Amino acid sequence: MTANYIPALRYDWLTRFYDPVLRFTLRERTFKSELIRQANIQPGQRVLDLGCGTATLTLLVKQRHPESEVVGLDGDAKVLALARAKAERAGAHIEFKHGLSFALDFPDASFDRVVSSLLFHHLTLENKLQTFAEVRRVLRPDGELHVADWGRARNAWMRTAFLAIQLLDGFATTTDNVRGRLPELMTQAGLQGAQETRAFSTVFGTLSLYRAGVREITN
Repeated sequence: MTANYIPALRYDWLTRFYDPVLRFTLRERTFKSELIRQANIQPGQRVLDLGCGTATLTLLVKQRHPESEVVGLDGDAKVLALARAKAERAGAHIEFKHGLSFALDFPDASFDRVVSSLLFHHLTLENKLQTFAEVRRVLRPDGELHVADWGRARNAWMRTAFLAIQLLDGFATTTDNVRGRLPELMTQAGLQGAQETRAFSTVFGTLSLYRAGVREITN
């Protein structure tokens, strides 16, 4: 782990609470299932879960698309140990790699789909742009990016609720999200057709789904 790496719940000792917090506060199964449906993964495709955390999304992808090759990447070695244990208990063959989203150790055009859940609000503006550029690099010509993360607040209540996330994770990294800038940043990094596709109201604010592609997505 790099010196400036921030764990998913900011403090290392909170990592063990990550799964139950998401399960009981964020409609996790609902939005992750919708993200997988949106990704429209086809048989035999190679899928990268970027910032896979404890592998909840990674496992769902593999369980629903067992014929796909699934890779999970995260910068937190302790979280990856939890992810590997979960995959082993589930009998799922998933490759896990330790690394950072803005410096991917994969060749160009390595993946058909990149999915990501609740990663980008942890990244600085510079690292968001670099991550989107790296995603563009590792996607194949018809590849797509599908993201679930905090989005533009739909009303005053959602904006107030999101303050809890900003206090925990920092205003510098979360402001782009709450202002709805992720599609704009995807476009700046060279991805095509970037858009928000759906929004969910949660106890901590508006959680949005996004998509973009190497080319325009027509479906």
